[in-house]
Amino acid sequence: MSDEPDEIEETEAVAETEAVAETEEEESVDEPEDEGLQDGDFIRIAYTARTVDDDQLVDTTDEEVAEEEGVGDQGEFSPRVIVLGEGHLFPAVEDDIRGKEIGDEGSVVVSAEEAFGTYDESEVRTVSADKIGEDDRYPGARIQIDGQQGVLETIIGGRARVDFNHPLAGEDIEYEYELLEAVDEDLEQARGLLNMFLDLDLDMWIEDDEVEETRVEEPDAVDEDSDAEPETITETVEKHTLYIESTPQLSMNQQWMMQKQQIAQQLIDLTDIDRILIQEILDGAGMGMGMGGMFGGMGGGDVDIEEALEEADIDADEIAEDLE
Repeated sequence: MSDEPDEIEETEAVAETEAVAETEEEESVDEPEDEGLQDGDFIRIAYTARTVDDDQLVDTTDEEVAEEEGVGDQGEFSPRVIVLGEGHLFPAVEDDIRGKEIGDEGSVVVSAEEAFGTYDESEVRTVSADKIGEDDRYPGARIQIDGQQGVLETIIGGRARVDFNHPLAGEDIEYEYELLEAVDEDLEQARGLLNMFLDLDLDMWIEDDEVEETRVEEPDAVDEDSDAEPETITETVEKHTLYIESTPQLSMNQQWMMQKQQIAQQLIDLTDIDRILIQEILDGAGMGMGMGGMFGGMGGGDVDIEEALEEADIDADEIAEDLE
């Protein structure tokens, strides 16, 4: 009896398996990659957001719109840099942007639930009027009680009715936006993120520095009886460093004071920057008179002023008082 039919079936099965494998391979090769803007892309975007029901301005990057709405003096209004997928915009807006190209425009409505929450009647509460400052005892005043922001509705005798809902709670928000450009340079990425977080125009620059780093290398644990101790190794590495010139505005900025570490970490995580140095620059303005003669006989060149004052037994505080 011949085995030919079995051989034919086996050959056909092998051929079919190879054909399926080739088809799957072709499909994986031909599968298109995500096109357009995707998470992680830095984008400069212009937008205006208004409430859907009464067209109330919520936010804008357009200076003309801000002037028309009477808020032109309440900050800087210019296109902003955001990183797609990092929560710098409401999720519905980010979803609408994904896949689009630079130059595209769009409009999307963000639901109240996703925007500033639904209106909760239980958040309208009666509190003691003693918790409200004398200057804020009028309807519509924005007040803070026990760390919670609210709006004073009425005040009668010793009791006050306060609405602790967000002022835009229950409002659907419409965003109209335009994607202006991709931001690829490290310095512009850093500048854009810091401006978004702090709304400050800061002097900053990037340098590649050689920095000495020390690490401790543990000995191999192969020989348990070994007396080898951890070895301290110092090596020179290159750091892509962002320098930021410190200003009084930066030092006193509430968000910077409270979230400095988080902001810095996000800058490092999202860009190619390795470290950030905040640099205070003293240009010596107003200090030149008298100092030249004081140190004229000390050899010239770079002088450590604090060390020189100490060596000369001079009280810097007294000098400051005299200058005043």
